[in-house]
Amino acid sequence: MRPRNDPSAARRFALSARTTKGAGPRTEDVPDWLDARAEAHHFRVEPIPFDRLDGWSFEDGTGNLVHRSGRFFTIEGLHVTRDEGPFREWRQPVIDQPEVGILGILVKEFDGVLHCLMQAKMEPGNPNLLQLSPTVQATRSNYTKVHGGAAVRYLEHFTDARPGQVVADVLQSEHGAWFLRKSNRNMIVETTEDVPLGDDFCWLTLGQLGELLRHDNVVNMDARTVLACAPIERDEDSALHSDTELRSWITAERSRHDVRVRRIPLADTDGWERGPHSIDRPDGRYFRVMAVSVQAASREVTSWTQPLVQPLGLGVTALLTRRFSGVPHVLVHARVEGGFLDTIELAPTVQCTPENYTSLTGADRPPFLDLVLGADPGQVRYEAVHSEEGGRFYHAESRYLIMDVDEEQAPADPPPGYRWVTPGQLSSLVRHGHYVNVQARSLLACLNTLAAPC
Repeated sequence: MRPRNDPSAARRFALSARTTKGAGPRTEDVPDWLDARAEAHHFRVEPIPFDRLDGWSFEDGTGNLVHRSGRFFTIEGLHVTRDEGPFREWRQPVIDQPEVGILGILVKEFDGVLHCLMQAKMEPGNPNLLQLSPTVQATRSNYTKVHGGAAVRYLEHFTDARPGQVVADVLQSEHGAWFLRKSNRNMIVETTEDVPLGDDFCWLTLGQLGELLRHDNVVNMDARTVLACAPIERDEDSALHSDTELRSWITAERSRHDVRVRRIPLADTDGWERGPHSIDRPDGRYFRVMAVSVQAASREVTSWTQPLVQPLGLGVTALLTRRFSGVPHVLVHARVEGGFLDTIELAPTVQCTPENYTSLTGADRPPFLDLVLGADPGQVRYEAVHSEEGGRFYHAESRYLIMDVDEEQAPADPPPGYRWVTPGQLSSLVRHGHYVNVQARSLLACLNTLAAPC
């Protein structure tokens, strides 16, 4: 086993990203394989009224939506105030899930090329139910079997990893708009052992995953965030800003914002109304809280009910790209979200649901949004629709884009809160927790796997 601090690790992952024919199924056969796995199991997701939730109830006094076990997660309220932007204060429901889950991809060499062990996993919120997920994707409640279900397959490779096997291991944030300070352990672990292959698992190279990332709703969010953590060799001999300058700018952005976040009872989220089927805003904006009944024969527990957050409208998530001195750069945004642990994280250039901003004009519009919405197709380097975390969100989808721009469209000296960084600098920050948000990590996964070569 090679030591993980060996620089050859980055070269080996880069080789895997360039390899599109692997030891497992052909890339073009993976959609049919996913369909076959879906047909092999019984899956059903049905929206239900709150009074049909089993084990969940609205708590007396607070109105919080809680599970009788005291585990899993709760739906509570959040009160946020900030010092800038068109929206300075709001209240909202939020998911509070303090436990840390494991998102882990097991990798192994076949014919000298690293392959990733991927799982065909059903999540109740996925629009197509079954997508490629990491080898292990489990909350602590799941893998400690609070639900009384079956053991999580391959979990021991991550909980009992030996020295020299761990390629990446870092706490990363979840969606800061819908989760309160939620983190998951993102892991890549290498093995040289024989691994019995389960029916719902297959080995794929990073290059194959890159090809699949060009298709809508095939590679799930949890897989994308782990792929963003892969060490990748990049040829970058300069950057517009040094690493020290970049870290200093991030620190300054975290320091300059006055953001106050306070947990409140769900019953005190003014502007939201609880009905028999959902918790909504009367204006129909942002998201709603709803409930589902689930049957999934391939899961550790085969049937359950749970609340889900349903975003309203298709999101737009875009990175603008330019070259400076021949080196590719992407434009990131130091974005404030109420659920972040440390005020801001680096986000894509644009990250929003456009319908929520139709009434805003001028400086109140998100910067670069209209540029992305009106993009010349010739500028678009990458585009696909991907769903967000299907275990907590119902049919949450965003249109992910990477597009080339020029000085007139996105100057080298961007607006406050924005910075040009190289993909290598972004990868370096991902090796540390709570620097790069989950949407930006999804787009970084597209760069790592050459779904969108930069």
